[in-house]
Amino acid sequence: MFTALRLVVLVVFIVLTICGNMLVCLAVATSRRLHQISSCFILSLAVTDLLLGMLVLPLSAMLELRNGRWPLGGVFCNIYISLDVMLCSASILNLLAISVDRYLAISNPLCYPRKVTPRRVAVTLTAIWTCSLAVSFLSINLGWNTPDFTVQNLGWDMWDEGEESRTCRYEWNNNYVLLKASLIFYLPLLVMCGMYHRIFCVAREQVRRIRATTPSFVQSANAVAIAREHKATVTLAAVLGAFVICWFPYFTYFTYMGMWAEVHPNKLTHSIVLWLGYLNSALNPILYPALNRDFRRACGQLLCCRRSNQGQLPFVHPF
Repeated sequence: MFTALRLVVLVVFIVLTICGNMLVCLAVATSRRLHQISSCFILSLAVTDLLLGMLVLPLSAMLELRNGRWPLGGVFCNIYISLDVMLCSASILNLLAISVDRYLAISNPLCYPRKVTPRRVAVTLTAIWTCSLAVSFLSINLGWNTPDFTVQNLGWDMWDEGEESRTCRYEWNNNYVLLKASLIFYLPLLVMCGMYHRIFCVAREQVRRIRATTPSFVQSANAVAIAREHKATVTLAAVLGAFVICWFPYFTYFTYMGMWAEVHPNKLTHSIVLWLGYLNSALNPILYPALNRDFRRACGQLLCCRRSNQGQLPFVHPF
């Protein structure tokens, strides 16, 4: 009975993650109001969560239901772990890019179109996915993460006798844990928090200047533009906050286990922090429509089977 309940919960979780992020991707693709530079980073984040739901979560659910036993061999185990690490890293770097994009849009809106060009966005996205690929597949398949610097989980395959007792293990050494946790999570997290702090400071100062220097008949138009940017910033800050709440326990656990613990904790502890991290991929597509009018409208039209660009004027950036 308990196994059946776990199966239902995991299946519902995976389906919601896939459908939610697919809806965000379709909303960006079909809504003219979302055809802007900043949507590229949101789309990249949604694609990351979608790939996680399609490629990683089903295998993680299988491990949960089989009590950690891995039936697909060592090579596929390493591919699965590499995909998990890659998509987690891509999420962090996408959120970092989003925070920088918001800062540029708020701090100097007149120069934003010159600084954030399609070419630079393409280069940034390429760098994000290249770095994520390198930190996952490269390090794991070269053995940089293991204590003896040998490639983990090799020497057994799907046809080994006793494969039912095999577990798909993610090994690590102290230097790897410290470097990865610092460069992939804690340092980007500090940068993002600092960026959003600067964004709110600049936003407050802009509102104060508009009220003090702009004539009343012009002030309302500028205020609407500023309010639009501020609302988008609050939305993305909520996404960042959800990411911190979901992934901070896992990286804290990961750092502790790699640096100080001599034995692995029980499977329940690992499952809780891991699936709490996965929860972030399901929350992001909920936060976009709930906190952003354009996303809410586009998603609503998609759910109602209407064309999202019907009757809309082409979107013009407020600045």
